Amino acid sequence: MSPLKSAILAGAVLLAPLAAQAQERATAAIVGAGGKALGTATFVEAPTGVLIRVDLQGLPAGDKAMHIHAVGTCEDHDHGFVASKAHLNPQNRKHGLMNPDGPDAGDLPNVRVHADGKAMAEVFTTLASLSGKGGRAAILDTDGAALVFHANPDDHMTQPIGGAGARIGCGVIKAAP
Repeated sequence: MSPLKSAILAGAVLLAPLAAQAQERATAAIVGAGGKALGTATFVEAPTGVLIRVDLQGLPAGDKAMHIHAVGTCEDHDHGFVASKAHLNPQNRKHGLMNPDGPDAGDLPNVRVHADGKAMAEVFTTLASLSGKGGRAAILDTDGAALVFHANPDDHMTQPIGGAGARIGCGVIKAAP
C-alpha cells in the first residue's frame, strides 16, 4: 500500500469517532414586525441540554426576555407572534427560573441589547432538548417551537411570562442539515 493511501486510511480511522459524536443542531431566523430580519439563533444539543447562541440587530436597547414557545410559527409578525402560543411546557410547571414551582421548559435568561441595537449571547438550558433526550421537553416535536423575544426583561417569577411584555421578535426553530 502506498504511503499516501495509508495516510488517507489512517485519517479516516481518526475521523470516525468524530463523526459518531456529531451533534444535533437547529437554527432560527429571527424576524420582527413586518417580517424584518433581526438576526439568527443556533441550537446545539449537548449531553445535558441545549446550547443556544443568538446574534441580533435592530432591536430597542435594554434587557429583553427570551423564551422558547410551544408552536413553531412566526407568520403573524404583524399581530405580535401570538400564534407561537405559550412557553414550551409539557410538564405544566410555573413560569420563572427563580420560581420554586418552576421553571417551565421555555424559560431562558434575558438578553441585553446594546445602544446600537445589537445583541450577542450564548445561553444553556437543561430544561429542553432538540429531540427530547433525557426526558427533557422536545423542541423539534410535531408542531415545532419558536424562539421569542419580548419588549421587556423577564423577572423570572411573575405569572405567566415574568412581566416580559409584548413579543417583538420570533424565529421558527428548524433542524439543521
